[in-house]
Amino acid sequence: MTTVAIIDYGMGNLRSVAKAMEHVAPEHRVEITADPARVLAADRVVFPGQGAMPDCMRELDLRGLRPAVLDAAATKPFLGICIGLQMLFEHSDEGDVPGLGVFAGKVTRFRDEDMCATDGARLKVPHMGWNEVWQRRPHPLWEGIPDGERFYFVHSYYVLSADAQAVAAETVHGIRFTSAVERANIFSVQFHPEKSAQAGLRLLSNFTRWEP
Repeated sequence: MTTVAIIDYGMGNLRSVAKAMEHVAPEHRVEITADPARVLAADRVVFPGQGAMPDCMRELDLRGLRPAVLDAAATKPFLGICIGLQMLFEHSDEGDVPGLGVFAGKVTRFRDEDMCATDGARLKVPHMGWNEVWQRRPHPLWEGIPDGERFYFVHSYYVLSADAQAVAAETVHGIRFTSAVERANIFSVQFHPEKSAQAGLRLLSNFTRWEP
């Protein structure tokens, strides 16, 4: 039986991710775990989370999970969600902390001066709610999901990828920002697929069948 490990480093409600994954892949064993050995043993890994970057990095290290996350990101189908995307980058302006360095680039905050819609209306930070996701190229995780489909976001920071080839999707909130990245066995998104209705469930289902 295929095992999907959802990494628990104490940041965020992971139950909704697990329930969504169980819904789309009832034939898989889905487990929330803080045990590095279980992460290393899993067939697929989901790296979600929410909260402040300094807290997330600290808790990841306190639980001894950094090596297991890096191993999973290098060796098996790996899905990052929200701050699980941001932690894969080299540095975050939030708390001025280093990330895991899996992707080149940094995490920065939406600037107030950029928060203006095309009609002149002021936009809010955090960026919260449904927004369109524009795919940069075909990918197995986009299968069955129309370009421009709407997904659910909650974030004040976004990633600036130093590698344009890693950008898998973009979204507009005052500025055009990276909302998904991919490389080899890694696919990582800024939005919350577990909160994004049928489109989000389709992405999770695609992940459970993806053979990079």
